[in-house]
Amino acid sequence: MQLFNEFKTLGQRHVKADKKAMAKVPDGMWIECPKCGHPIYHKDFDCYKECPECSYGFRIRAKERLSWLVDEFEETDGNLQTTDPLNFPDYDEKLAKGKKNSWINESVLSGIAKINKQKFALGIMDPYFVMGSLGTVAGEKLTRLFETATSQKLPVVVFTASGGARMQEGIFSLMQMAKVSQAVKKHGDCGLLYVSVLTDPTTGGVTASYAMQGDIILAEPHALVGFAGKRVIEQTMHQKIPDDLQSAETLQKNGFVDAIVKRHDEKQLLEKILMMHERAGE
Repeated sequence: MQLFNEFKTLGQRHVKADKKAMAKVPDGMWIECPKCGHPIYHKDFDCYKECPECSYGFRIRAKERLSWLVDEFEETDGNLQTTDPLNFPDYDEKLAKGKKNSWINESVLSGIAKINKQKFALGIMDPYFVMGSLGTVAGEKLTRLFETATSQKLPVVVFTASGGARMQEGIFSLMQMAKVSQAVKKHGDCGLLYVSVLTDPTTGGVTASYAMQGDIILAEPHALVGFAGKRVIEQTMHQKIPDDLQSAETLQKNGFVDAIVKRHDEKQLLEKILMMHERAGE
């Protein structure tokens, strides 16, 4: 018993010492991957913000992605800003917070870009702006992007990251699904290329429209892609669904995604795809 008590006392000392040591570790020093649980030292994060273990791409701002994706970029419609069509409670505050967090005026950054000599229209959704939700201005910016690309005979690349339609704008938000889809159709009718890149998360009305309408659909590793959430599906079907049902890997296995691409490979692959499309049109 005495030996047991000595070990117990020693263990308690170690616990106190560990807690004291942990208290000295600053917040944010270590980051846990939400997909594989791998601990990542914050200084090991480079500009791509990928998990070194499973290659999951952490959520990033549109301008962060832009910094390593293209060689040139000229923004279009950056002055467009959302109003409050339904006088939704606290919506103005949410929009102001979204602008501060994302560094842009809406959930989509749009413009004309170049990778090396390949010119194309580029849209990047930002999960830091009201969870990348699709509102009236976001839909308008994407529609104009496809219309500009059609008139200039340019391919389009769109990076999706969204929680779906923006509930604060009601039916006005839902209408954007049809509006953008119509612009995508006209662009495609002219024989022009549309590449959709699904990032984590791509859900709701965005998945149900232009995210899945690309001629080529790429996805980042372990990205969540789906329409309804897991809980809603289970409550509707009255049965459990697999944890990986809405993963990019499952979508690829079932033919909904053409390829899964790590972030540090995206620029090179897009250049190759755009170059092949350009040569095919000659």
